[in-house]
Amino acid sequence: MKRVVRRADFDATLGYEYPTHLRDSISDLPTTPGVYIFHGVSGDLPLYIGKSVNIRSRVMSHLRTADEARMLKQTEKITYIRTTGEIGALLLEARLIKEQQPLFNHKLRRSRQMCSLRIEGDTPEVVYSNQIDFSNTPDLYGLYASRHSALEALKSIADEQRLCLSVLGLEKLSGDRPCFRAMLNRCAGACHGQETHDAHRARLLESLSHQRLICWPYPGAIGLIETLGAETQIHVVKNWFYLGSVATLDEARMLHLTAPGFDSDSYKILCKPIMNGSAQIVAL
Repeated sequence: MKRVVRRADFDATLGYEYPTHLRDSISDLPTTPGVYIFHGVSGDLPLYIGKSVNIRSRVMSHLRTADEARMLKQTEKITYIRTTGEIGALLLEARLIKEQQPLFNHKLRRSRQMCSLRIEGDTPEVVYSNQIDFSNTPDLYGLYASRHSALEALKSIADEQRLCLSVLGLEKLSGDRPCFRAMLNRCAGACHGQETHDAHRARLLESLSHQRLICWPYPGAIGLIETLGAETQIHVVKNWFYLGSVATLDEARMLHLTAPGFDSDSYKILCKPIMNGSAQIVAL
């Protein structure tokens, strides 16, 4: 039987040629952690910024990827910045992408205003990081790119846990009647007394517990230390905001220690190693 070849089988390799013009750029790539940058024809224009614990291996995988043919054709050179560990590479990558806005980066390209859910009573409230300090405000749950995504997440929890949309403030009741979902057995009855509001709130908090934002656990700035052989980097952080990396504690203490605001990328990178005790921390 003749094999039917789909158009997609051709698209993956359309126009791909191994980028021999980049051989000089890859000749001295290190096998250590860090950030690498694909530069466009102007030399300084960043096309793509990535990170790896092994820069050479990761860059070589890009060069062999047919799906990246367009970017590779536009690349004039590849540069790199070494770090002493994976955390430093992650922090530097996130900062450079937001600062330089590379054409082929999408996930971290824009520094978006983040939303969260604040639970103070029965009704969750969508709050914004430009209005309150996420790093020091308790009872915040989840990080969302928009009000819409926060409310959609809340509705999804309501569906899973049979929570009442009217109690959550997502729909209005008509008179003293149970909500429509209660009549379909999709609400446990907080809207008409079948479930207490305290029990309803407890189930909501339990469902959100794994998304609770951790308040900054230090009185001021800290240095997170990473080493690679004889090299040391100290990543200076305050209020979940990455302020930069230096080589010594004296340099770390001299950094400008005013964090401009909560940074969701730094929070996602740093929260686990800081809170689980796996990172080497020094107070500044």
